Amino acid sequence: MAKMNPFEGLEISNDWQALFNINERQPCRKCSKSRKYFCYTCYTLNDDVENKIPMLELPFKIDIIKHSREIAGKSTAIHAALLAPNDVTIYIYPDMPRYTEDDKVILVYPGKSAVTLQDFFSSSKKQEDSKEYNKQKTSSKFITHALFIDSTWNQSNGILKDPIIRGLPCIKLQIRLSQFWRHQKGSPRWFLATIEAIHQLLVEFTETDVETNGPPKNYDNMLFFFRFMYEKIHQLYEHDQLKSYRRPMNV
Repeated sequence: MAKMNPFEGLEISNDWQALFNINERQPCRKCSKSRKYFCYTCYTLNDDVENKIPMLELPFKIDIIKHSREIAGKSTAIHAALLAPNDVTIYIYPDMPRYTEDDKVILVYPGKSAVTLQDFFSSSKKQEDSKEYNKQKTSSKFITHALFIDSTWNQSNGILKDPIIRGLPCIKLQIRLSQFWRHQKGSPRWFLATIEAIHQLLVEFTETDVETNGPPKNYDNMLFFFRFMYEKIHQLYEHDQLKSYRRPMNV
């Protein structure tokens, strides 16, 4: 039986396969702790990995609020900070980003008031059109920052009550199957890992931002480390043995 490849069709750099050749741990250049591939507390790459990693430029800033009890070594948020260091910032709650009146921030979270990205853009354009808005502007002008919460779903409730987050327009992503191997009890299969959610937002943004000139940009390399670690996990365990992949679509 052919091995399932959930990443088929994605344009992820094949350099992730070279990570299998790295066997040694190295001291982090900042904290000096022994790490393999990267330091998940300092967000730095090891020297033997640095030249193998694709670097991304994103169409807006990504801010990630990480719950203080979320285990750093198990979080996929670090992947985004490593692959797009100029555009991704991780905050450990209660540390929070500070926005100005000119910032246009969305919260990516499937809350009760959440709307799709398409509906958000349509509503934003209607509001701006009524103000004699320049229709040549692209949808990227409606977003300067996308905010994600990196925690278990139960942990996120406290963060959502923060005054910086309350009142932000809330975006729900299109449903897709998560390929994350970490099981969360009581969560459906469409609850995505943080890096999957970031990738999905960028995919939907690219599909929606039809007014930009030139071919659409591809952000599949946001899954570079995720792709490698998925393969590494599946070399150790059979897919159907992992509880995460046996979750129902609805709970």
